[in-house]
Amino acid sequence: MPLSDPDQRMLLHDVADRLNSVSDQLPLPDQIRPDPALSEILDDEVRHLARLLGFLVGESAFRHRAASYAPAPSTATVRHTTLALASAAEPTALALAAFGAAVHHLGELADLAHRAPGPARTRALATEQQQLVDRLGASRIHLARAAKQLRAAADTRTPPAATGVPSPSAATTPSRSR
Repeated sequence: MPLSDPDQRMLLHDVADRLNSVSDQLPLPDQIRPDPALSEILDDEVRHLARLLGFLVGESAFRHRAASYAPAPSTATVRHTTLALASAAEPTALALAAFGAAVHHLGELADLAHRAPGPARTRALATEQQQLVDRLGASRIHLARAAKQLRAAADTRTPPAATGVPSPSAATTPSRSR
């Protein structure tokens, strides 16, 4: 049984909330330190985000298949929701990719901590730290974009389907005969 229009909107808001929740778990730029706690946060949030991306892709695919095989055409709201879910997959995937890059930079920082001190190590540490901060910032931006797209789609009402009833002015227009 298809979801009602309010349920479709609630679904979009729920997924947006879940994306924002992932973003909220990330430390702010001035709190980012190359320590095990950050590794744990990244581990948890990459898993959450991967599940959300899987949901977006899976739900879009399911809805697409259902629309192809359904005896009646899908409603404008269902199509609108399906498109919103599919559209949110791109920024969500970009956020996941940025998380992957952050994990790489965190690994580089851990490796650099075991190298001999010196100016080259100091510069490399600063560079990797900035890259880590930038990648986590990019993740936040992509997550915010995906959530914003979903909320905008949820809050946009789809136009009602046109009915076949002619307007009163068209029905009462006299025809001219010569």
